[in-house]
Amino acid sequence: MHNHHSKMFLYDRADYSTSSPVVDNVLLNQSIKTLVAMIEQELRPQVSLKSIRPHDPIEVKHIPAPWQLLGTGNYAAVFTHPDYADLAVKIYAPDRPGFEDEAEVYRRIGIHPAFSQCFYARDNFLVLKCLEGVTLYNCLHQGRRIPKQVILDIDQALDYARSRGLRPHDVHGKNVMIQQGRGLVVDISDFLRAGSGLAWDDLKTFYYWVYRPFLSPLRVRIPLALLDISRGVYRFLRVLLKRKA
Repeated sequence: MHNHHSKMFLYDRADYSTSSPVVDNVLLNQSIKTLVAMIEQELRPQVSLKSIRPHDPIEVKHIPAPWQLLGTGNYAAVFTHPDYADLAVKIYAPDRPGFEDEAEVYRRIGIHPAFSQCFYARDNFLVLKCLEGVTLYNCLHQGRRIPKQVILDIDQALDYARSRGLRPHDVHGKNVMIQQGRGLVVDISDFLRAGSGLAWDDLKTFYYWVYRPFLSPLRVRIPLALLDISRGVYRFLRVLLKRKA
């Protein structure tokens, strides 16, 4: 784990729409502090995170009730508590990098409708606004229509990130989502790393030249096996052609 001098920040603005933002801020900060105490007392002492191989999702064992696992990545796992369903807790596995960089990315992003928001970051875990929606990857699998507005929203969001000194890269169908017809960017943890942004450009090319004229009108459902094969072939070609994501 990182030491106790890790960054911590609580945003002074709540992303809620009521007539009293000051009250919202107080309630939000109280909720965050309560949740952080629960994380320290219940979740972290009992949950077990192991990263066996750096390129495979980490293994999660013994999740204390009523905490629930939302998902895993190569370095971290994301949890939620039923009493705080609009918040997500991302915990990094021991001895895995990325926490400090991700905290800095969220600090630069601040508040933007296409990104999550970080309310707290310290001691190898972050408390984030929970994003709900369907990934573009799953939209292809389920035959759901992907409006052009989603692509435009994500383009705008990535431009905003660049304006904040970040380097969006490796943006693909599994880390962008559609929520009520609008585009969201889910994973921004690597936005401090060097990259070309070509992965998103390639996805847009597929959207405008293949999906929009052919797949969307027919509501074609692409089997997961075919999607996974396509991703594998794409990654192989990218390595072969030495094109960074």
